Amino acid sequence: MDILITVIYLILFIVMMVFVFSIGMLKQYMPKREVVLVLVVAFLIGSIGGAFFLDPIYDELPSVISAIEKTMPNNEETLYLDLSSSVNINELKNKLNSTDGFKSFDEKSITIPMWSFNEREHDYFDRIVGNIDSHYKSHYINSSEIQITLEENYTSAQALKSFSDWYKLVYGGTISYAQVHAVLVVDSSALDRFEEILLEDGIVASKIEGPIQDSINNTNSSMLSNIEFTLICGGVGVVVALMGIYIDSVVPKYRKFRKVLREKRKR
Repeated sequence: MDILITVIYLILFIVMMVFVFSIGMLKQYMPKREVVLVLVVAFLIGSIGGAFFLDPIYDELPSVISAIEKTMPNNEETLYLDLSSSVNINELKNKLNSTDGFKSFDEKSITIPMWSFNEREHDYFDRIVGNIDSHYKSHYINSSEIQITLEENYTSAQALKSFSDWYKLVYGGTISYAQVHAVLVVDSSALDRFEEILLEDGIVASKIEGPIQDSINNTNSSMLSNIEFTLICGGVGVVVALMGIYIDSVVPKYRKFRKVLREKRKR
């Protein structure tokens, strides 16, 4: 939502509150029992105004907070990426590296889909995978996948090739696919630009960590629901109506109070 629309929505809500205030000022011309009706109407007008004009602005609050975080110097965002091994990772890395705001890109691990292991096969792979390549930092075997954590500066392509060579030697088949888990670190101010670059290749971060994401999560967790916010706007309408109802009695008392203060100062 741009600034112009935001200002228009705020003005329209204020106009509605002025109308509610005006209705309240008509109290002296109506029976006392009609005051309840005025308050009900004020609540409805406030709720409708909140739902149509203020709620869209309220929903933009996380975006506003994140925009502020983007302006802070030295903030960094960490993007966790799950890539297909068919992606040209070197080309992707070069593209990211040439973009302002780039910090680092590391291939952390690969997940190789297999078949549903029985207990004997699970124990066998758990025992043998660590000996296939000395650059395998660690490994984890679940019921149908093998996850291999890579040493620093060791690429997923190298890890997949070494595993595929071993698999071909032992089983006579080939392994040509794996899911690559990488971590991209960028300046917070450049997050949107890097997300666009990734999206061009059909890549969406599985998780983002950093000040921007933290601010969005914290704001979302503390925000009221749309219904709660609308009810509060209705309450604002009631308060404004009450101000209109009692303005005739408050203003004379306020003027009298100021007169008393002036007289005391003269003494």
